[in-house]
Amino acid sequence: MKNPLAKKLKPIKEVQTIRGVQLPIGLEFRQLVITGPPGAGKTYYINQIRGWPNEGYIDLSRKGWWRDQTLIYRPREINLGIPYRGRKEVLTVFDQEWRESPPESLQIDYQRIRIPPQSHSLLRTNWRDRYIFEFIIPEPEVVYERRRSRQKEGYFPVDANLTLAEVSRQIQTYCDIALYLHRAGVHVYIRHDISEPPMLISEKGDVSLPPWAVADAKPRPNLKTLTGWRQLLLGQSPIPWFSVTDEIQELTGPSRIPHDGKSLDILIGAFHLRLSPEIPMGASKGYLRFNRNWIVKKPGSCSEVNIRGFARICPGDTVIIGRSNKDYDDLFSFTREVAKRQLSVSNLKGDLLVKPLSDQQRISVVRIEDLDSREQMDASRVMAMRQVRSLLGGKIADLDRTSALSLILEVNEILATESYRPLDGYDLPGGLVELPDEPTPVIVGDLHAQTDNLLKILTENCLFQALKRNNAILCILGDAVHSENIDEMERMDGSILIMDLIFSLKRRFPANVFYLRGNHDDFNPELSKNGIAQGLLLKMELERQRGHAYVEAMQTFYHRLPYMIVSPSFIATHAGPPRAGTTREQIIQIRLNRQTGEELTKNRLKRPHYLSGYGKADIKALRQAFQASKSTPIIVGHTPLDPFGSVWQNVGGIKNHHIICSSHQNGPACFTRINGKIVPLTYSAEPLTKLINKLKHRP
Repeated sequence: MKNPLAKKLKPIKEVQTIRGVQLPIGLEFRQLVITGPPGAGKTYYINQIRGWPNEGYIDLSRKGWWRDQTLIYRPREINLGIPYRGRKEVLTVFDQEWRESPPESLQIDYQRIRIPPQSHSLLRTNWRDRYIFEFIIPEPEVVYERRRSRQKEGYFPVDANLTLAEVSRQIQTYCDIALYLHRAGVHVYIRHDISEPPMLISEKGDVSLPPWAVADAKPRPNLKTLTGWRQLLLGQSPIPWFSVTDEIQELTGPSRIPHDGKSLDILIGAFHLRLSPEIPMGASKGYLRFNRNWIVKKPGSCSEVNIRGFARICPGDTVIIGRSNKDYDDLFSFTREVAKRQLSVSNLKGDLLVKPLSDQQRISVVRIEDLDSREQMDASRVMAMRQVRSLLGGKIADLDRTSALSLILEVNEILATESYRPLDGYDLPGGLVELPDEPTPVIVGDLHAQTDNLLKILTENCLFQALKRNNAILCILGDAVHSENIDEMERMDGSILIMDLIFSLKRRFPANVFYLRGNHDDFNPELSKNGIAQGLLLKMELERQRGHAYVEAMQTFYHRLPYMIVSPSFIATHAGPPRAGTTREQIIQIRLNRQTGEELTKNRLKRPHYLSGYGKADIKALRQAFQASKSTPIIVGHTPLDPFGSVWQNVGGIKNHHIICSSHQNGPACFTRINGKIVPLTYSAEPLTKLINKLKHRP
């Protein structure tokens, strides 16, 4: 049974010893909530640290569980009630119903799990920061032997008829819950045993550290001083403010830089990084008040030959800048003069707390451009927005009936002789796209009718200009249609508009835009979401708006689509590799291999409740089929792991196996190649359809 936390844990380096137990340095003792499966050692741990002696219980699906009286007294041992699909009542892992149910029938209903709200107001409780959950998760064999021993004492009914398989399932359940809460922004850390140090969950792409895991991240206020009271009531830090000017100033100690909407440059010897406040176009003042993110990038703008990498520091995040931060090193290629841990940067409600960590190289700060990010928006992006608009005839809107039919017929002709696709036995382009390595790939996951997300990707980072110059290739992994937002599932206007845009891109850049078939690229009446037959609804709406000829042309488009993209840099498909293995020739001959096509569009990663899914061996077999190295990323869509993110890396404990979803309402994500590495980029949401249509036309 696969451990979802495998290869995702790293020791917390900054610890304090409290009553013989190592705890994170910034943790307040009464924040601590202890949980874990039966036999993990929770009661012994609570007694060791002299916590509240009686165990409690919380129902994770109950609204406001964070206000429960059970959590008033802390540290405390807590058992978790977990919601499952098809069951009205929650279950604990020691309930008899849970123990007697087949594993495949116990699928956690993550949508019913309530997450504590976060607040930055003085008048409202920040429930998200009130608790830190410690999950004690030993190895299954350790728990099994421990529970067998205590069962001999005769007063532990939960240990009756115990098996190692049951213990393993219980531990996996707590691992799944810990990972989900972590991704939701709840403070979580893991411990195998109280004699061992605590560990952070650190997925690939996670470069920030929680404040309670950083030394001196939250110094205690001195209530004998006015500064101390300001720190307590207003959250103001006693660390001195640093005024950034157009003169280079050395940073000699911890300093706080205010969020004034303007960029600053950090100089580490000859190496430069630029930090810019992220101010999305169209964002309200209310949004900006609580979303004061900073973008980290190298100075200079993108170009038609140079798509740039960047990172984001959100409120509450702490990042280490240095060569030991592999994700940052992949993005920015640190020179040797930058230390492994050069400095830390924390986002404190928008203000930056910058701390030198090494004296290997002088650190300086300067402001080169005295403009905010909206004022700095270069002409290249405005030009890209206008050019994208021109694709649809001067406005981001549905095409008229005649133009729409003409467009899709042109696209179908392109697909009939599409570039980079080896021919199948019918002398037609087969199911495989084999791309050269030279143009920079930009890989986009499921868009699900979110036109603004596609517009964001197209108009950022000089992508549109790069497509024009044949310096980039846009790869969309299918499922551009059918919104997954609850209030939009029955509406098809977004699906029609986004396909008009994709068809226009394909006509404009026939050898630089590729669209793979997904499971939603079908009119099958059985294709439904939440009981809504979206495939049939789209067909009916297209018939109503554009006629039978257009519906037939769309069906032809679906049938002519490829199923997989392979390049020296990556392998991509909509859902995942076939389970039974495959060959290059079978994918080319996809018309003769219907089962392979079904698996490429509908497969999912193997899980306890989905045993028919693909696994590590199938990923390995796919790489071998194309003689790809172990380090070649395999990128799929189709199965977002939670509602909080857009990119999940090394999924299932499989190295270089990534999932991407580009339809998130908070903004899209994509993969691209930076400095020879395939890396993810996430963008903020912008109402680009409205903004682009408001741009003045050139005289």
